[in-house]
Amino acid sequence: MSKDLTNSTIDRQNILNNPYAIAEIEKAAGIQGIVFEGKTVLLKEQVAAFFEVTSRTIDNYIEKFGDELRQNGYEVLRGNRLKQLKLSLSNLSGDEISFVTKTTALGVFDFRSFLNLAMLVSESERAKLLRQAILDIVIDTINQRTGGGTKYINQRDEDFLHSAFVEENYRKQFTDALKDCVAMGNFKYAIYTDKIYVSIFREKASEYRKILKLDNRDNVRATFYAEVLDLVASYESGFGDMLQQKAALKGSKLTIREVDNLFKIFEAQAHWKPLIEKARVKMASRDLAFRDALHLQLKEYVTPLQREDYERFLGERSKELAERLEEAKDVMKRLKERE
Repeated sequence: MSKDLTNSTIDRQNILNNPYAIAEIEKAAGIQGIVFEGKTVLLKEQVAAFFEVTSRTIDNYIEKFGDELRQNGYEVLRGNRLKQLKLSLSNLSGDEISFVTKTTALGVFDFRSFLNLAMLVSESERAKLLRQAILDIVIDTINQRTGGGTKYINQRDEDFLHSAFVEENYRKQFTDALKDCVAMGNFKYAIYTDKIYVSIFREKASEYRKILKLDNRDNVRATFYAEVLDLVASYESGFGDMLQQKAALKGSKLTIREVDNLFKIFEAQAHWKPLIEKARVKMASRDLAFRDALHLQLKEYVTPLQREDYERFLGERSKELAERLEEAKDVMKRLKERE
């Protein structure tokens, strides 16, 4: 989907929290600044010159977006740290740094806060071009680290494999409960699976497929994050057990109305609320950042991903499922033996 970085705090923060994309953008940008405390920083005047705007324009953005810029690396130097910066400038000369010698407070942008500003300045053609380059590099970086696609990026999580196998066992218990306890045709499996999905993330399987652009060959659950799989498994285990208890008490299979009423009681239990909210945040936020997929029904749950999320799914600890399967043969054998 098309992103307007000037209008979306979440899209900006998702980029700025992605260390792999930031490293590639920094290589491509080749920004020349001042080496200070082991990193490159830029003065306001240098930033204004790059974007071909006035220093007053930069001041306006700092005033309006100060909290966001400070969160991403902009800071005002004073005291000893300012003295150290002046020492770094001592070998430079010219009008661009002559004003620094007498100042007692000086704002500086590191590369992240410089990019943050580039995603805000609407008056600058250079900033506009940089924004497009940023978006392209972010997409390329994610695709490169995931082998060309993000449909199954969830499977790179080290927790996915265990969650998938555990969920498979609970799925079997759930379908057995439906088979033995519910007086309905085979479509009951799809109906009550959808009820679980709608209860957790407000979408039926068919709606989820459309959002992620899955085809008929794709297994929906193979695209779920570990936290979502765990919650689905909990639903299946708990509701399956409830069906078996009620059917045993009745002495016969349950009617559609009885099962529907049971599910309303089941999903309304208070202990689900924090788990559902967590799962919704994970699904909505990760799918927007990694898969460029917006779940409209979960829009209010979207938050920026943190650095840990990028490390979890793109970093050294993340791996392709095939690698994990090879490494986990013994684990899978033990899980299968529990069935």
